[in-house]
Amino acid sequence: MFNKDKRERLNPVDRVLTAFACQIPDRVPIDYAANPDIDVRLKKYFGLKKNENEALLKILGVDFRELQPQYTGPRLHAEISGMYVDPVTGMKTKWIEHASGGYEEICDFPLRDADEEQIAAWPVPSADDYDYKSVSEACKNYSKYAVWTGGQPDIINNTGRLRTMEQVLIDLVTDEPAGLMLIDKRMNYELEVVYRTLEAAKGGINFLYLGEDLGTQRGPMISMELFRKHIKPRIKKFADLAKSFNIPVMIHSCGSSSWAFDDLIEIGINVVDTLQPEAKDMDPAYLKRKYGDRLGFHGCISTAGPVAYGTVQEIVDNVKETLEVMMPGGGYCMSPTHYLQDNSPTENVVAMYETTHKFGWYD
Repeated sequence: MFNKDKRERLNPVDRVLTAFACQIPDRVPIDYAANPDIDVRLKKYFGLKKNENEALLKILGVDFRELQPQYTGPRLHAEISGMYVDPVTGMKTKWIEHASGGYEEICDFPLRDADEEQIAAWPVPSADDYDYKSVSEACKNYSKYAVWTGGQPDIINNTGRLRTMEQVLIDLVTDEPAGLMLIDKRMNYELEVVYRTLEAAKGGINFLYLGEDLGTQRGPMISMELFRKHIKPRIKKFADLAKSFNIPVMIHSCGSSSWAFDDLIEIGINVVDTLQPEAKDMDPAYLKRKYGDRLGFHGCISTAGPVAYGTVQEIVDNVKETLEVMMPGGGYCMSPTHYLQDNSPTENVVAMYETTHKFGWYD
């Protein structure tokens, strides 16, 4: 769909890393994430089959690729009738239909009331139970693209899927030993998995992607004091690991998160992801003005905005406006603020990528 432009002078790896360094690439790097229904509709629009994932990424001009080692160990958590139990994490979900698709929603919290003894007995994977041998080969297959691994530590969100978000926040406020034990039990094995993955990649992974949800639409989810006591030191362990492999770090956070950006910069975060423009202090112009010389940006195209609810012209205008604000001086990667939702019209998503390819060039 999008023909190779004669202005293209960088490969995706150099394009992304240039943007991550707050410098000017040849064009804005492009990323993609979508829920199943809109993903299938896009493939149908382009004449692809449901399993032609790589073909869709190439059509859209996506510069990024994900690489995670495959879990090869035993099932750690028993199946339960009527729900899906993740065999590795123990998270329990049910498929809930809605008007435009569906979601796997958390339906039970097995560690809601767990004490230290129960947390200590809760099975987590061993870092030995992952296939690192295939990582190097996967890196070769993706050598033309900016490859990332990670997704950790995601303390509030993923720990909350086992213990409830309410209880996790209480754990952080009260220094609850059981809750902090669960956080570190998960984090320690994840840190080792990331280390072994980066080691096996032998330079083939270009950046580390971390996750943490720090904000609501209205402001911070936790106080700065709690962030600095419990969240920041744990994120720093992953950032330090990435730096030991000489690769940059991008961190995801939903909601209002710019209140923590100075501290994230301090511990070595290079790029911030999601950037929901409707959240407090997350307007693109504000972010660019305050942090544009110190942070790369990945996101800004709201999945709760024109891409879902507007006309084709409104999403074209929205993408153009975002590019005009975020492109000067480099440092911006175009991406939806979350997975593209199933309520997004196919033509709006196509327009989002077409507009970026048309107006995302540096002359």
